[in-house]
Amino acid sequence: MTFKELNISEPILKALANKKYVSPTDIQERAIPVALNGRDLLGIAQTGTGKTAAFAIPIIQQLSRMEIRNKKREIKALILTPTRELAIQIDECFRDYSQYTNLRHTVIFGGVNQNPQVEKLKQGTDILIATPGRLLDLMNQKYISLEHIRHFVLDEADRMLDMGFIHDIKRLLPLLPKRKQTLFFSATMPPAIAKMSDSILFKPAKVEVAPVSSVVDTIKQCLYFVEKPEKSKLLIDILAKDKKAVLVFSRTKHGADKIARVLNKQGIGCEAIHGNKTQGARQRALTNFKSGKTRVIIATDIAARGIDIANLEMVINYDLPDVPETYVHRIGRTGRAGNTGTALTFCSHEEYTMVKDIQKLTGKKLNTASIQA
Repeated sequence: MTFKELNISEPILKALANKKYVSPTDIQERAIPVALNGRDLLGIAQTGTGKTAAFAIPIIQQLSRMEIRNKKREIKALILTPTRELAIQIDECFRDYSQYTNLRHTVIFGGVNQNPQVEKLKQGTDILIATPGRLLDLMNQKYISLEHIRHFVLDEADRMLDMGFIHDIKRLLPLLPKRKQTLFFSATMPPAIAKMSDSILFKPAKVEVAPVSSVVDTIKQCLYFVEKPEKSKLLIDILAKDKKAVLVFSRTKHGADKIARVLNKQGIGCEAIHGNKTQGARQRALTNFKSGKTRVIIATDIAARGIDIANLEMVINYDLPDVPETYVHRIGRTGRAGNTGTALTFCSHEEYTMVKDIQKLTGKKLNTASIQA
């Protein structure tokens, strides 16, 4: 299957060719035809499966066929996403895929001065990518109207729930036109999210790929039994021996900062990203990591949703997550697109029950690695 076989328009195919994209991922192959037909869609897919293109391409194709009748463009597509990093990432995808169309897109998010975003909105935009707080804020200030929305995307719905945005979304939904196409994406379907999808989707097509319990075979998983006081020493030893780019997961913001301080003291250049960091600091850390300037990045689960690196070779679970599905999301950052990857997990005595839950979910036993003296 190629993108050309999905009846995608020539300008978008040309943009995809520039990115050297030839064959769609599973969710793209199944979701794009549905979305191009104008149907509502319920997509269950985790980060890294290519879902941004699965909704961006149909929206660009449908909007580019509309005639722009006046200079003041109205917002016709709204993509709502939970974090600033994801909003920026989605905006970059729209830039890449729409470069040969006359569509305009704008991204807005909190944590930065609103004036540049407001100025861009005043110039008119067809597609708006937004985080909930900044969107509602600018709507209250009368800078944004949603009355012309034809396409609405709710991305990472389960993460919206985790971050406490459900109330913002419930405030927003009645402000959208009743007649529109809604594309709803979530990695998991807890009851609150399932209930919401039922309430906002009209006879949707359901597309489910990469079930949350699945781990690709290209990822080598290793388990280290190590007590909390010794975790930092083990991490330093591993990073000293292996010069790969590494994403390290911490359960807490405070823990991420502490790990970063320990590594920097040892001369291992690293940065931490989490919700307490400023937007500038988070974006700078991500840019440094993607470019290779920084070899190690320490992240909490929420902040890591904005990290998208095609050839990331190693992920380390410094702390085990409370929810076993989160383990699958974490290690899915490596071993993508047929590449091999390594996922190391540090497990203290009190975390062993979490390992058992992970093994039960994935149906695979984690191989125990020995700690070299």
